[in-house]
Amino acid sequence: MNGFSTRAIHAGQEPDPTTGSVIVPIYATSTFAQDSVGETRGGYDYSRTANPTRTALAECLASLERGRHGFAFSSGMAATDLLLRTSLKPNDHLLIPHDAYGGTFRLIDKVFTEWGVTYTPVNLADLDAVRAALRDTTRMIWCETPTNPMLGIADISMLAEVTRDIGARLVVDNTFASPYLQTPLSLGADVVVQSTTKYIGGHSDLVGGAVVTNDDELADVIAFAHNATGAVPGPFDAWLTLRGLKTLAVRMERHCDNAERVAAALVGHPKITRVHYPGLPDHPGHEVAAKQMHRFGGMVSFQVSADGGTAAGGADPAAAALRVCAATKLFTLAESLGGVESLIEHPARMTHASVKGSALQVPADLVRLSVGIEDADDLIEDLLAALG
Repeated sequence: MNGFSTRAIHAGQEPDPTTGSVIVPIYATSTFAQDSVGETRGGYDYSRTANPTRTALAECLASLERGRHGFAFSSGMAATDLLLRTSLKPNDHLLIPHDAYGGTFRLIDKVFTEWGVTYTPVNLADLDAVRAALRDTTRMIWCETPTNPMLGIADISMLAEVTRDIGARLVVDNTFASPYLQTPLSLGADVVVQSTTKYIGGHSDLVGGAVVTNDDELADVIAFAHNATGAVPGPFDAWLTLRGLKTLAVRMERHCDNAERVAAALVGHPKITRVHYPGLPDHPGHEVAAKQMHRFGGMVSFQVSADGGTAAGGADPAAAALRVCAATKLFTLAESLGGVESLIEHPARMTHASVKGSALQVPADLVRLSVGIEDADDLIEDLLAALG
């Protein structure tokens, strides 16, 4: 099975051997009968350790990411936390994007620094800056590409060369791209992390995460810690995620189609100062994205002119952005992303409030869109009306 959609529908999902069920059943059980002490059926004894529905999901995720070992988690942050804890120790150092996801920053800055881990935010698209930020204690580069929410692009292959040279590990958060648009392991990354809540689930009805790697030794460590800490999805969430995977390819094509049209419609608008979308030819990461991605994704961010937004001391850069967020009808004001419905949010006060006052603080005039799969004409009309 080489085709993406074929693997999404079939990898790890053979018909049930007992009933012939074409769809993997929801194994809603906490424990499994043993034929004698220690003699299990298929290695299943307790659902925290392993559950057949979760096994099917992990195998499918690994196949789609072109990895040997897949692990399904209860959330993307649970996956991030376990990977950091199993990869780093006190006094280790890592690099993170200078515009990383707020939740990742919060975990590293507020939790892992208490444990003695140090970090440096850096523009991962600037390899000279990356090399200058390395230390003797650097053990990991944590990469997002595209980044959340600025849609920055990093060259995965080049970063992989950097980490190989110093014996560090390259981790890529592939949430914005999904394995349909980009497979970081094929480009030299050591580990891929996903929030399966987003495009993989695709319907805003589950929370989950994933880790995929080809590193056998690391996989053994993760498997042990996964069981020991128990941050696993329930069988129903695993089943929902599998269901989402089956249509990932067709959904991502529509997300990309719509995002390209939305970005093009926003470019040049008199009330927008900048549109961030890697599919635009003038995006600084356009060429790299075209090289390593199948298409450019369904996320678009833009910055709004502060016309008329006033506050003490002059124009309030957030006021106009907040007005746009409040004025849309089809774009729902909400956090998260990657569902079939279009969402709009103000990162500085919502998903990225945790980076306020830090080197990662996002612009107050920034609006982030998760472009859904509705009719593009309707989405564009909604945004233009909200812009006034």
